[in-house]
Parts: sequence; C-alpha cells; structure tokens
Amino acid sequence: MIRIGSRGSALALWQANHIADALRGAGREVSIEIIRTTGDRLQSVSFAEVGTKGMFTKEIEEALAEERIDLAVHSLKDLPTILDPAFTLAAIPPRADPSDALVSRDYAGFASLPAGARVGTSSLRRQTQLRAQRPDLEYVEFRGNVDTRLRKLGEGQVEAIVLASAGLDRLGISEWLRERFTSLVLCPAAGQGALAIETRAADRATAEALAFLDDAQTRFAVTAERAALAALGGGCQVPIGIHCERDASGWMLTGVVASAGPHSATGLVRVQVGHQHAEGEPVLGYSRVPVSIIQGDSAARALGERLAAKLIDQGAGPLLRVGAHRPATASA
Repeated sequence: MIRIGSRGSALALWQANHIADALRGAGREVSIEIIRTTGDRLQSVSFAEVGTKGMFTKEIEEALAEERIDLAVHSLKDLPTILDPAFTLAAIPPRADPSDALVSRDYAGFASLPAGARVGTSSLRRQTQLRAQRPDLEYVEFRGNVDTRLRKLGEGQVEAIVLASAGLDRLGISEWLRERFTSLVLCPAAGQGALAIETRAADRATAEALAFLDDAQTRFAVTAERAALAALGGGCQVPIGIHCERDASGWMLTGVVASAGPHSATGLVRVQVGHQHAEGEPVLGYSRVPVSIIQGDSAARALGERLAAKLIDQGAGPLLRVGAHRPATASA
C-alpha cells in the first residue's frame, strides 16, 4: 500500500487522484489521506498578513516525516526552493500549461476590461506585472480555492480574476476562461503547472515505484526556474516570475523581478538572457541553449543562475533588498 498525502481542495484531490490512478495502473495499491494545512485554515486572511512559506506544505511534510504517508503530491510552485534534507522530489511528471489565465464573466479579455475594473488576485507577482500593462485597473486581494473565487466572480465582487491555467484545465473549468497570458506579459511563478511528488529521502522503495512518472524535460525546466529563484533569494518577499521553455533551438528562460509595493506600476525588471550577436553584442532576447549541451540538473542550475545574475545586473538588486524587509506576500 502506497499512502498519498494531499490537501483537501478539489484541485489538490484531482492531483492526488491523478498520481494514484497512474500508480494503480502500474499495479500498486494506493490510498489517499487528506491533510489540512495552515493555508487551508486561514482562507480569510491575506497572504501579506500570514506569509506563504510552508503554509501549504508544513503539515503534509510532518505526516511524511512521521511515516503516516509515503508520498505527498504538491503543486511545485508551493514548495520552497531548498527542501529539508529529509525529503526529496522523487518524481516530477509532465508539466501542464504553466501560464496564468484571465477569467471573466462579462469581458472577452484583459484589453477589453474597462478602466477601473476590479481584478481579483492575491498574488503580488500577478498584480505588479499586470499593473505595468494596465495601471488603470484596480487589483484587489482575492483568496480562496478555485470554486470560491469563481463564486465571488459570479456574484460581481470583481470583473475578472487571474488563476493558473493548469488548475482550470485539470478541473475542466473553461466557461469564463478568456485569455492565457504569454510569459512576456505575465511571467509565471517558478514551477507553475508542474506537480512535485515528494518522498522521504531514505525511502528508496517508494522512489523506485515512482520513477516511471518522472519527465526529464519538465525536471530540467523547473530545476532551471527554481535555481534562478534560489539565486535571487527565493525567501525574500519580492514578486518574481521565472519561466523556462523549449523550442526548436533549445531552452528559453525568462525572468521578472518587480517592486513589492502594492500600488507600484514601476520598478519592474524583465530579462531574457540570450545568445551573442555575430558582432559580440549581447541579445536581450530568449536564451537558447543547444539541446546537445544539456546534461541534467547541473546544466539546468547553471542556466537558472545565469538568468539570476543577469536580472541583478539589469537592476533587480535594489528591488530584492527592499523586498527582504517587507512582510511576507504571495509570489504564486
């Protein structure tokens, strides 16, 4: 019997059942234990008041350490960039759509929202990047699970909300989905769209049972993203977006660091580390790393660290230092 620990939200249970079904298909017997986390208990409190570090994972990791469960299924973006040595990411399955999506009952897209329209999101990462595009909109604190946020939208509390595309796709919710943002407009959180299967580092039997679920390309991409976040000081309270994707030329990595001020439309640094021109001039475009040089986690970490260095070089350092002294806020 493999025991899976999961939060109790509809999305968390979808994710846990998705992994459970894959394991059952491989001949394993599986059960799911629902664990209520700090984040679940504090739905009415803003992220700025309670912070986000471990709020969706602490109790689940405690159950894992106490051997009440054998693995945990997380949204990877909820996990800290540095795990406790007692745990490991045994598998990272193929990633779903990492983008953020605009959901609205009455408006066809972000550009069509009227001046003064209210956009619900608790994420400063989302707020700051969208405010840079549309400072004429009002960005309001909006917590709760997907169903709760959709209900509030339907009640007219806001004109639009921003949610992760992956969650909407997994739950089959598309009626009011109007737009999926590109990473050049709204750069996702590191690891967004990916699931992480966490086990005890010493539990080799469970790790071996999960090995078939690991996707090398997804692991490379999220390792690069998390390495960049860690190099920037992922624990500081600054809105950071990082996204790694692959095209025909290789891997591309985009990063955004923004001012943590709740009403700031300035102080945003966006970098896409790039090749050199034939003349030797740097290109502030996509980074294309030839697939032939990709050699696992070390190359992914190097790419992420390169992006972080470029962001700091382009002016992100002061934003990071200011954010380190602010109350905890959401970067999701």
